[in-house]
Amino acid sequence: MRGGLKIFTLLLVCVACGVSTYQSGAAKDAEKGDTHTYKAEVGKMLDILINSLYTNRSIFLREIISNASDALDKVRFLYLTKPKSPKNDAGKEPTMDVRILINHDTNELRLIDGGVGMKKSELVANLGSLGASGTKQFWENINESTNAGEELSNLIGQFGVGFYSVFLVADEVRVASKNDEEDKQWMWESKGDGKYYLYEDPRGNTLGRGTELILKLKKDADEYLQEERLKKIIHYYSEFINFPIYIGYSNKEDSEEKDGKYNGYDWELVNVIKPIWTRNPQTVEKGEYVDFYRGFSKGTDEPMYYSHFVAEGGEIDFKAVLYVPSKLPNNAFNVHDDSSYKNMRLYVRRVFITDEFKDLFPRYMNFVQGVVDSDDLPLNVSRELLQENRVLKTIKKQLVRKALGMFLEITKKDDEIWKEIEETNDKELQKKKMAELRYPDFWDEYGKSLRMGLVEDGGNRLRITKLLRYRSSIYPFEYNKLVSLEDYVSRMKENQKHIFFVAGEDIAKLSHLPVVEDAMNQGIEVLYMTEAIDEYVTSSVTDYNGFRLVNLALNMAQPVPSTEQEELLKEKREEKYKPLIEWFGKLLEDLKVRSDKIVLCHRRTARPAIISSPKIGTTANMARINKGQTLGDHGHKTADKIVELNHLNPIMDEIYRRIIVDENDEVARNAALLVFETACLESGFEVEDLQNFSDRVLKVVYQGLDMGTDQAMLEEDLSQYEVESTSDASQKNEL
Repeated sequence: MRGGLKIFTLLLVCVACGVSTYQSGAAKDAEKGDTHTYKAEVGKMLDILINSLYTNRSIFLREIISNASDALDKVRFLYLTKPKSPKNDAGKEPTMDVRILINHDTNELRLIDGGVGMKKSELVANLGSLGASGTKQFWENINESTNAGEELSNLIGQFGVGFYSVFLVADEVRVASKNDEEDKQWMWESKGDGKYYLYEDPRGNTLGRGTELILKLKKDADEYLQEERLKKIIHYYSEFINFPIYIGYSNKEDSEEKDGKYNGYDWELVNVIKPIWTRNPQTVEKGEYVDFYRGFSKGTDEPMYYSHFVAEGGEIDFKAVLYVPSKLPNNAFNVHDDSSYKNMRLYVRRVFITDEFKDLFPRYMNFVQGVVDSDDLPLNVSRELLQENRVLKTIKKQLVRKALGMFLEITKKDDEIWKEIEETNDKELQKKKMAELRYPDFWDEYGKSLRMGLVEDGGNRLRITKLLRYRSSIYPFEYNKLVSLEDYVSRMKENQKHIFFVAGEDIAKLSHLPVVEDAMNQGIEVLYMTEAIDEYVTSSVTDYNGFRLVNLALNMAQPVPSTEQEELLKEKREEKYKPLIEWFGKLLEDLKVRSDKIVLCHRRTARPAIISSPKIGTTANMARINKGQTLGDHGHKTADKIVELNHLNPIMDEIYRRIIVDENDEVARNAALLVFETACLESGFEVEDLQNFSDRVLKVVYQGLDMGTDQAMLEEDLSQYEVESTSDASQKNEL
């Protein structure tokens, strides 16, 4: 590399010397050889390009570096079968890299590559014309556009005019190029004013092979003569180009060759980071992935998980590295925050294209970060937008499935760890192994995102369903064991027909619900769902492997099916307790409970009553969620109630005996109301009249203490307290 660097720097000296004698735009037209005019559409295109198309002038550097990289790729491919050793007039060979020179004295920026170069005819075809393909359609689109100023970017995206972006920063552009098939080196020159000049380079063969761009910068573009500015742009767009990119800048104090400096130029390799995704995943160490992630995310945290894969052999080939951050970004679901979409960087042949894809991943996967690189994607004129075509759609589809596969890998590794935990009685080993679990952290951070995916992404619903995990009634919460639907089904009782769950604010409350007590008394496992979105999810995922997901808060939820004999007993039982049901119906009319919504309880619980919800209606949990999403109480739908009376509870039995004798029994009435309101609170429903409920509770307290509720407040005897008067205290202070 050092020898090649010397050869190339000598070549650049020759180039510089040649240019010093070259007459630029000030020369007469006749001295510039052939004069050409752009095709009409090219002149219009340049005007559009300079004034409308590009919003970021720095794009020009990405474009010309990408063109240089393409030229180097081409010559490397050509030389595989027909190797050559071209030399310039000084006898030096070109090098396989990209060189950028800064010249403050002439206000010029140069880019030189040792690529395939262009013949005279190719200079005309490539730089003097957009080509016949698509030109007519382009202008038809322009004419049909009702608001051309806003639509130009999309319309121009059909053409490859990246080279012309140089006119964003340059008043004058010269292109020298040498191709192996011609002896002469040709010069193309233009000011972007509708014409260009094409002539034999008066300097002779300075390149040997390749292309040199000389940009005479505009007065307001001097920032591109700053080394740090150029390096920043290269790092952002062209860091992973497959060829070295050097920046050379004048160093007048050192004109001798010394430590990489040669004849007034210092050279610095800019793109030092190699694209990790282009390597074989088996050769990349974990530390390299972590370092790459930190550089990519501009943070210090390690990723929670990562996946490096190469998709090839199918319809589309691409490479990608995906990361799961350790924490969910705060703006992950903020559709108004553009930075929430800058999680994926798209490259085409290692050239950075954009990180502003709003649909490369669906919204529920906005937390996934990484890079994707494809050789198959077409680029538009500015490379700021990609054409919406089948290639991109295929990549999107595969990326989502690869990400879901990455999440599934975490669950499988955790399953292996759990087997080791359950196979040993060594508490220390169990503790150590539990610290290795990853999916509990993943689920706590991103479980809500996956639930959203079940609602939004019908095409991947089955894949996401396999990733669902919940805490379960059969495992203590501190055990941190997550249960999949597959796990649940594998443990179901022989006669069990459904997958049962409860939904609410937290597990502590859910685990004490009467309906959970009933299920556990029958040996039925219950899943705890604690996110607001869970009940929406179960309306989208209604079953798993043929088993329905049933909310125990619904009255129809019956863990163990009734036998024929039990159904007959039910009829007889309802006939006996019909007076109790009708009496409760009249009692609760003012509390917005319909008489036909009072039934006998079929659950095994010690509670005197349970409040459940109808199969089609609003549960207490959903009513709570809806209320939190509205402004105040206006507009939210109240929960639908079904009152399940437990005829085997002694309190309910006493109420029944009393009302059979006297329907107006005041004790029975107060007890029944208190039982109903307590059941509402216990089941997550609101109590409509808190004041009356509070009065009834206090009345029960008075009765429990054998005290009458009409007792007056006590008169306080203040003499029992030894408190000095204010005057006495003042006299002591004076003494």
